[in-house]
Amino acid sequence: MPFVAAGRVLAAAPALQPGADPLDSSRWDDMRRAFFADAPVVFDDRIAVTAPFSAEDPLNVPVAIDATALGAVREVLVFADFNPIVKALRVEPLAAPAAFGLRLKLQQSSPVRAAARTADGTWHLGGAWVRTSGGGCTLPSLGSGSAEWQQRLNEVGARLWPGVGHGDRLRLRIVHPMDTGLAPGIPAFHIETLEIADGAGRVLVRAEAFEPVSENPVFSFDLPAGIGAAGPLRIRGRDNNGNLIDAEVRP
Repeated sequence: MPFVAAGRVLAAAPALQPGADPLDSSRWDDMRRAFFADAPVVFDDRIAVTAPFSAEDPLNVPVAIDATALGAVREVLVFADFNPIVKALRVEPLAAPAAFGLRLKLQQSSPVRAAARTADGTWHLGGAWVRTSGGGCTLPSLGSGSAEWQQRLNEVGARLWPGVGHGDRLRLRIVHPMDTGLAPGIPAFHIETLEIADGAGRVLVRAEAFEPVSENPVFSFDLPAGIGAAGPLRIRGRDNNGNLIDAEVRP
């Protein structure tokens, strides 16, 4: 999918020089040093990053990533150049297509990028500019001021849709305040790990979440077709305080 900038679709060559950022971000060199060091990096229009041109709610910006056109992908990083905490999500599509979605917080207008690492060690980048009024990373969560989240913390609501996306699509919501630690007097409190396994115990997707993921996060993951036939899916994880996530999803 081409890059999106200023409301227009821009054609992007599948392998530009690493310094020629199609999104023209002043922070691209910082991002390259922080995430990729000396690894080969190419901008690649086979990485589809779908996000709103203008996000009305900087606390809940929907982003969808599809890197399946690359073939086998070892990991995908999602990050926003101008966030105070840049990294939002790391996904390992172990036995699933490299296609997923999330909602994140943006502190200001920023490129939102996905970087997919293939087996040869090359990072392939796609992205989109998102305009927003900002402030999403430094506002306290609504949940941090409510006693209800303590009773429902890490409660999972999920559903599997057969025949959606690149096979079957799992959509899940987890009750969690996802505080960034940047609001005065409120420490960082967020989900750290998430793992989805099939009915036989095979891990399909492993994810590592960071503070910019939205409160009560909503994730979607494309899974192999017919995955529910082997029994209920198992969702496990934990947050940075050691609280566990453990749920089953039945077709």
